[in-house]
Amino acid sequence: MTIYLHLFQIPIPSKIRSKRGMAMLSSLVPGNLTQLSSVACTRGNSCRGVYFATLLNSKRAELQLNSHIAMASAKTFENFQQQKLVWLWTKSKQVMTAAVERGWNTFIFMSRDRELANEWSSIALINPLFVEDDKLFNSENKRVATFSEVSSPQQLQQLQPSDEQAENVVINLLDWQVIPAENIVAAFQGSQKTVFAVAKTPSEAQVFLEALEQGLGGVVLKVEDVEAILELKDYFDRRNEVGNLLNLTEAIVTRVQMAGMGDRVCVDLCSLMRPGEGLLVGSFARGLFLVHSECLESNYIASRPFRVNAGPVHSYVAIPGGKTCYLSELQAGKEVIVVNQNGLQRTAIVGRVKIESRPLILVEAKLQKDSDYTDTYSILLQNAETVGLVHPCEGDKPIKSAIPVTSLKVGDKVLLRMQGGARHTGIEIQEFIVEK
Repeated sequence: MTIYLHLFQIPIPSKIRSKRGMAMLSSLVPGNLTQLSSVACTRGNSCRGVYFATLLNSKRAELQLNSHIAMASAKTFENFQQQKLVWLWTKSKQVMTAAVERGWNTFIFMSRDRELANEWSSIALINPLFVEDDKLFNSENKRVATFSEVSSPQQLQQLQPSDEQAENVVINLLDWQVIPAENIVAAFQGSQKTVFAVAKTPSEAQVFLEALEQGLGGVVLKVEDVEAILELKDYFDRRNEVGNLLNLTEAIVTRVQMAGMGDRVCVDLCSLMRPGEGLLVGSFARGLFLVHSECLESNYIASRPFRVNAGPVHSYVAIPGGKTCYLSELQAGKEVIVVNQNGLQRTAIVGRVKIESRPLILVEAKLQKDSDYTDTYSILLQNAETVGLVHPCEGDKPIKSAIPVTSLKVGDKVLLRMQGGARHTGIEIQEFIVEK
């Protein structure tokens, strides 16, 4: 039996050709995967492709493969966090203080500003670098980076990772655009150098860090506004959540009941989801259900692996930063958290939200681990075969990833995310609250 198992991206060391890359990828998947095809390894740090597998035990192998791919994806995001650096270029003491408080202590000064660097060094532990001609020197007058100002396509094309004496390269695009950012990433891929680009806003910094997916090794944020520091730190905090494991709890369904018509929300993402993945949604903030995506094949409708039929407009949905918002508040461009059966999370951008009136079904559940636990958790969902809740993993046993709400019954096991119930504008607070 040949089964299509999804698009993937897995980190592979640079300068590896396709055959060797395929061999390395094969080591990441279960032993009963007998065929791997359509793999393209680039000069960068990733391979892309499609798995086609002949499976002896298709269900178990699919679950194992999804787990391996998820682990590899987590490693990719971990590498992102470890490699991305932030240097600051400012004359504002307030910006310097805010940056140091957030763990960024490398600052760039013009050579004429050594007095300012000395003043700041006396009040904070900073690493000052000085621009002289086309180079950057540290306080011991050791060259640590080359510095290039680029104002034309011709100058950009002339950039080469040829200077063996400097481990870092700082590039200042005087006429900032997205395409030059991508060209810089392409020019230096495979190089051992850490390439920085000067960004004048947090949004520019984000483009440099994500250009061509791999992004640059770092950014030099040249600002005089403290808000820019806070915004960029918030971006890194959201990225830090990616690849982290959320603690999901098994719950037992105690009630399934038709509830009449309501305005439900379909959330269409700019990312594809795999079996076992979905959004955390619930009527109560204290317990969010893992609602499965529509990635599974159905006899009723074509697969839509970008969609989660998430529930009515009042429901909470988990978003980055440990926050929640109402489904009715989601719109194009907002970020949500995608979670799988094992609790592995990643962020995804909302591409579209559809609100339509549909028949709803009420599902209530209680925690399995404590039969005396009295709290009840609930969610309303559209009563449709393509809408389902995620089933807990049970070791290596081949199990289904989702239970359609149309076949859900009392005693079924589903996954919940437990958290504090009291919320103010989506932020968890310590306060007495009753939800029912």
